[in-house]
Amino acid sequence: MSFQPQNVPSFPSSQRPLGDGHWRANRTPGNSGLPGYGLSQTASVSNQLSGFFGGSRTLPMYKDKPYFAPRRTGPRRYRKIVYSGIGLFVLVIVWYMTGGFGGWDTLGLKSSEATRDADLWSWMQSFGGSLSEGGKVGKTKSIDWEARREKVRDAFIVSWDSYAEHGWGYDEYNPISKNGRHMVEGGMGWIIVDALDTLMIMNLTSRVRHARNWIHNSLHYNQDHDVNTFETSIRMLGGLLSAHYLSTTYPDLAPISDDDVGSPGEDLYIEKATDLANRLLGAFDSPTGIPYASVNLNKSMGLPSHADGGASSTSEATTVQLEFKYLAKVTGEAEYWKTVENVMKVVDDQNMEDGLLPIYLYPETGKFRNNNIRLGSRGDSYYEYLIKQYLQTSEQEPIYKEMWDESLIGIRKHLITYSKHAQLTILGERPDGLHGTLLGKMDHLVCFLPGTIALGTTGGLPLSEAKKSPEWSLRRDEEILLAKELMKTCWAMYLATKTGLAPEITYFELDSPPVMMADMYPDSTILKGDQKSSGEDLHFKSQPLYPLEDETLPWRKDIDIHSQDKHNLQRPETVESLFYMYRITGDEVYRHWGWEMFKSFVKHTAVLEEIVDDSDSTAEGKKVPRITGFTSLSNADVVPAAQKDNMESFWLAETLKYFYLLFSDRQFIPLEKTVFNTEAHPFPRFQLGGDLKTGWTRQPRS
Repeated sequence: MSFQPQNVPSFPSSQRPLGDGHWRANRTPGNSGLPGYGLSQTASVSNQLSGFFGGSRTLPMYKDKPYFAPRRTGPRRYRKIVYSGIGLFVLVIVWYMTGGFGGWDTLGLKSSEATRDADLWSWMQSFGGSLSEGGKVGKTKSIDWEARREKVRDAFIVSWDSYAEHGWGYDEYNPISKNGRHMVEGGMGWIIVDALDTLMIMNLTSRVRHARNWIHNSLHYNQDHDVNTFETSIRMLGGLLSAHYLSTTYPDLAPISDDDVGSPGEDLYIEKATDLANRLLGAFDSPTGIPYASVNLNKSMGLPSHADGGASSTSEATTVQLEFKYLAKVTGEAEYWKTVENVMKVVDDQNMEDGLLPIYLYPETGKFRNNNIRLGSRGDSYYEYLIKQYLQTSEQEPIYKEMWDESLIGIRKHLITYSKHAQLTILGERPDGLHGTLLGKMDHLVCFLPGTIALGTTGGLPLSEAKKSPEWSLRRDEEILLAKELMKTCWAMYLATKTGLAPEITYFELDSPPVMMADMYPDSTILKGDQKSSGEDLHFKSQPLYPLEDETLPWRKDIDIHSQDKHNLQRPETVESLFYMYRITGDEVYRHWGWEMFKSFVKHTAVLEEIVDDSDSTAEGKKVPRITGFTSLSNADVVPAAQKDNMESFWLAETLKYFYLLFSDRQFIPLEKTVFNTEAHPFPRFQLGGDLKTGWTRQPRS
């Protein structure tokens, strides 16, 4: 995402949510038996409606993470794709035949478009708005999950085809007005590259070919423009690397002849990824190696944030490791690895209490700025990438598992509390440090955590199998319970609105002072070492969420949604966690919750228009509605929903992908062999070797 630090306003503390809500700045020429635990963290995008949803707003900050590049001993070198004369001729012919000159219509993909969209509309009309059975059905009747998965695929095709017809090549797309714009001159391939691996996973071969041709002919990263280091890394670099992984490991998914499956040397996705990574490497040219918030791609020069005293987001600096480590593995360039690994050392050397980090740090000194502790925006994916780095290298780097365990114990000790009336598990935030006030505030971004906890507890194995391990302990039982209870809280955030779609931020009523897990359960393993598990499930009884029509249920009194936080940006974190929770626990309830969420997205975010129905000769001139796309909501707590004319790229890259995987067979893109980056781009697990190794050790903990 484009980010212009020299023009970013400095927001006073009262406006912090607005500052966090923008990942791209405007630029004038041209963001238990032991009762369990709950999580709530805030990424703050509490923007005023007149600002966040104004016509001039830029896209919101989604996550916060940075990037890096390869070995440099002299002037930066960029590798070029060299094709033989025959290869070039073939590419030109393929490009021509698949729309290189004629645009989208020449692909022949629109022939069934009206039928599909009308069918999706008819299907949408067949279900009501009630979610009262969403958490209880499925155990007594057979469900055709493959058919449900195909509905997700249909929704993706509608979204993609709308973009391809009306906004092709643009970085931002408005599905209601059917137009778009570039973030920088010439475009960044934002939507195309971000969604490419979803096209592959859904086996949409013709569309993959169309996207690949555009990447070959039109995508470049030499813009003389500043971009956000983190967002460009997780979306663009991550998308290209994932496309390489899927096209070489799963050749039956959307197979096309020019994927160069298994061949060394010239690979389109790796060539583009390497070029981009080399340019991004300039962001790491700080005195400490902590990346600057932005980077000029043309000059490969890092630029500090104009806001926040020049500090980078903690999550931005520590969420590029999966991408660059995989690139190092593919290319053999160990400097990629060393560059991002150094960031982890500098951060960890600060020896922060209980593994919980403030959300800003200075690239010049490596020191943290202020004491704000949260797992939402600017903090979230630091914790996510601790456990995922450990899994990416096949559990051969125990240093990251140690850091993850330390942080998770810190979360349970300092941030887990319970709602006042229903004892929902809440993950709070501490804006004034670990010994300051705890706020009962959860933004949607923190709902990545229940799935990540489950992933860290079993390593991606099914729970039934993981429990057979001699290392299984009472602490792991507690972690699974925490994941389940936090997942329930995230689901409650969806049930709380009239559309069944979660707001950006939810507040919860707490006791005064808040009741902490460590206060209620002093025998918990957060205060002791590991104990042998009894082999029995722990049970924590938070109050029920059903039946929804019962307005007197206690949980409803716990939830407070502020007017400025009612927007829904099609975010993926909750369905992401549902995907992990289902694959790990095997409990079908998580699929059913996901199905209710998906239906709510279709019902309330669909963009509709009327078309003439020419399929029935007896109904000449009759107009019927069809779905032409899906969009964000400016208010998810009214029906009909207040729509905002914007489709986030992560709607295609993450939200619909995770729905599709949730409804797929467990062995499809299996967790045991795969690690998903924070933008849902899958990478392989691999073995260490040669120069690819852990090159640092932790300082002694206090």
